[in-house]
Amino acid sequence: MSEEKTAPFIEHLVELRTRLIIIIIAVFVGMGVAWNFSSDLLKFIEKPLTGKTYLTEIKKDVYLKVKELAPAMYSHFKLDQEVNKPQKQHPLNYSAPLEPFFIQCKISMMAGFVLVLPIVFYQVWLFVAPALTRRERKMVVPFVTAATVTFCIGAMFFLIIIWPVIINFSLSYEAEGLQSWFNISAYVNFCLRLILIFGLIFELPVLTLILTRLGIVNYQFLAPKRKYALLASSIVAAFHADLITMFVIMIPMYLMYEISVWVALIFGKKRTNSEEELPV
Repeated sequence: MSEEKTAPFIEHLVELRTRLIIIIIAVFVGMGVAWNFSSDLLKFIEKPLTGKTYLTEIKKDVYLKVKELAPAMYSHFKLDQEVNKPQKQHPLNYSAPLEPFFIQCKISMMAGFVLVLPIVFYQVWLFVAPALTRRERKMVVPFVTAATVTFCIGAMFFLIIIWPVIINFSLSYEAEGLQSWFNISAYVNFCLRLILIFGLIFELPVLTLILTRLGIVNYQFLAPKRKYALLASSIVAAFHADLITMFVIMIPMYLMYEISVWVALIFGKKRTNSEEELPV
């Protein structure tokens, strides 16, 4: 009897190993392709260090509007110093041999992973497909497409909206006797880790859609657990040291859960008349 139970378990492990090998090979191929533009990606990550971001442009426009509408206030608070403040370069530094090379490898690997996301999600789908019905297996194309697109949206949302906020906040602590000196490894590792986190956070509605269509979860299961989702978001965010990073992780994570609740309500399987009414 134990041998009968062990055989399927070993088969699952063999299947998992096969899928992981394919994913690893695909990521390395994607890494080779991404290597050619890894320097451009590093420059993009470094852009907030120039001091010129969408935040500084918004601030400048607001100050100029204050100058137009309230010249006295503009002069009193010396906002002209902020408007005409020269941009300061904050170059990255490295202190170990081959450190920039390994950073280039990490950036290329992350970019390669994003390039082969359809293959990654397809392998994930093939691993779980034996547990699905024939009708459910037809959802492979929507799943792979939606999962890839949402991960990319999450990553770009972080890089374009959140990353400049974090760096701008860090640079705001500069003062006389306190200057920034960013290490390239710490800087890039922090960025890549958050790219992965935001990509996975934005996967939550897609995962919920699949689970609701399969009947595993529903609106009635998710809606009452909002407080637990908020608590879980806070716990995950608490692993990051600074307050600003905690909030920029916690808020999108909870918003994705809230969107997932509505996804379950709109796209979930319809309940029978004998089931309870939806909770308010």
